Amino acid sequence: LYAAKLKQQLVVAGYPTKVLTVAAGEKSKSWDQLEQLIDQLAAAHFSRADGIIALGGGVVGDLAGLVASLYLRGIAVIQMPTSLLAQVDSSVGGKTAIDLPAGKNLVGTFYQPDLVLIDPTTLQTLPDRLVAEGYGEIVKCAAMVGGTFWQLTGQIKKIADIRHFAVQLISDSVSFKADVVTHDETETHQRQLLNFGHTLGHAVEKAAAGRLFHGEAVAVGMYQLCRLFEQQKLTAPGTTKQIAARLLVVGLPLADPTLNTPAFFAALQHDKKIRYGQLTLIYVKKIGQPDFYPRPLTEVIDFLQKNLPTKN
Repeated sequence: LYAAKLKQQLVVAGYPTKVLTVAAGEKSKSWDQLEQLIDQLAAAHFSRADGIIALGGGVVGDLAGLVASLYLRGIAVIQMPTSLLAQVDSSVGGKTAIDLPAGKNLVGTFYQPDLVLIDPTTLQTLPDRLVAEGYGEIVKCAAMVGGTFWQLTGQIKKIADIRHFAVQLISDSVSFKADVVTHDETETHQRQLLNFGHTLGHAVEKAAAGRLFHGEAVAVGMYQLCRLFEQQKLTAPGTTKQIAARLLVVGLPLADPTLNTPAFFAALQHDKKIRYGQLTLIYVKKIGQPDFYPRPLTEVIDFLQKNLPTKN
């Protein structure tokens, strides 16, 4: 939808431009695709004076960032995210990655873009399901920030409202993420907070094998973890209900048949927050108060097996 227009603008401005495309979907985040893109840059004689523009969603951004970080030991990259998920999450923070059969984003680098350009008008051509998917990440951020950001999400009653309030929703999400990343670029401590909903979410996404989008899986992970932590009295009463309400109004799921299955737990054991046999779960004590909950991986698995819903 936008590549031809962008190329024309660049050429008119005096920039020789080559457009490389990849198939839509998470399957493009692979070794084969990575190698093909790097080979194409070499064949086109890209030099260190050249750069890459990542025009597209999160898959394109992750791939383009990784290619830029590796080719000639690093060339310039500009992120131009066109999906809501990429605009509020993956385009900011410098994470790049491809997937492995064992799990999501297991090969990658920290490589900050030279510039991030976000145009909310691209959401007008984005399918409703993908707008709702991106909103899952927005709810995640708002639950951790609280205050006026959380109040703003309370005004979202349908998908059209997300587009209407897009500028503020994106701005608040990016401001929060940029502040966290500035203090912990390589995720040694504070940046792990951004994984709220992702520990269970990534495992669900992997087990669902393409049936769920990332933001949908994060919604499931966020809700289920809040529900369990509220039962354990670690999360304030009513918090789960508030989060569920914000997810349900735009059609985001709260559960999935892959929960509490062998495939789910196989993926969980490849979580990047596992250190020395411990997995740190990210939760909220209440809206606006995120925290860490480190526990032995075996203990986490045992707890989840006993408390997550099972498919009937």
